[in-house]
Amino acid sequence: MHNDLDVIKSKAGEEIASASGLKDIHDLKVKYLGKKGLITTQLKTLGALSREEKKEFGKVLNECKNHIQDLLNKQEAILKTSELDISLKTQNIDVTVPGSSVPFGHLHPVTLVFDEIISIFLSLGFTVEEGPEIEEDFYNFEALNFPKDHPARDMQDTFFICEDVVLRTHTSPVQVRVMEKNAPPLRVIAPGKVYRCDSDVSHIPMFHQLEGFMVDKNIRMTDLKGILELVVHRIFGPNTSIRLRPSFFPFTEPSVEIDISCVICKGSGCNVCQTTGWIEILGAGMINPRVYEKAGYDPDKYTGFAFGLGIERVAMLKYGINDVRLFPENDMRFLKQF
Repeated sequence: MHNDLDVIKSKAGEEIASASGLKDIHDLKVKYLGKKGLITTQLKTLGALSREEKKEFGKVLNECKNHIQDLLNKQEAILKTSELDISLKTQNIDVTVPGSSVPFGHLHPVTLVFDEIISIFLSLGFTVEEGPEIEEDFYNFEALNFPKDHPARDMQDTFFICEDVVLRTHTSPVQVRVMEKNAPPLRVIAPGKVYRCDSDVSHIPMFHQLEGFMVDKNIRMTDLKGILELVVHRIFGPNTSIRLRPSFFPFTEPSVEIDISCVICKGSGCNVCQTTGWIEILGAGMINPRVYEKAGYDPDKYTGFAFGLGIERVAMLKYGINDVRLFPENDMRFLKQF
């Protein structure tokens, strides 16, 4: 048996020394050290030996295995170095050329505007609240003074999950949920995604809205105007004017549309503002007493205002974008501009 190992050891040394490539090394590893290799075959003969013979032959066999493994490792290292040298000599590689840079991403323009508006309201003492995007009909409509047969429901093209569950059409349901669990005074904003079945240059099925409301004793329309004017000045600049126009929303009474002086033509008249010098920016009003009743508030004791702001609408005006569908398309040519 010792003679057999000497033959294997000698033969392995010759074959390993003459190996010309890494594939040869791999084949020799399989031949001598693999599951069916020559060394493994010798290991299987140990079972037929006596205890003393097993101890002696096992030691010699292990030395032979380690010797062959060392020869394979050394020859493999030599061949790897040789192949690398050949590759460097035959291939035209300029090691002084800088590597390819990994481009860094940045925040989406809608996110930039969203974060800016939220930070403004936080600085005014508002807190942030969130609610479910899949909403009960009660919170999305009924608690906000939209009865089942109310024609104002047609103002919002709704995605229905089932008869009493919808994809929320505004973040206003958060107002009711907060009122149910908290007593005044309240100063809250509710940012988030909303959904409406509509798509054109100024509408997309999913967009972002920021609902805001304040409830306390003796809150007046002048408080609403003052806060919104401050917010508009911080977003669009101190020279931007605002005006309030009468409007209708079921959950506010009286209701107003808030216009700002056109940020494109500075109020002189252009295509964007349809030569009026004004652009509609959001809807607002004093909270309807019927909403207080749903939330369990005393409408004779508390007053408050609410407003809804479309984030994409603000971003379009801030950055001069003429098609809201550019926001979700994620065209890199568009996003790189921000």
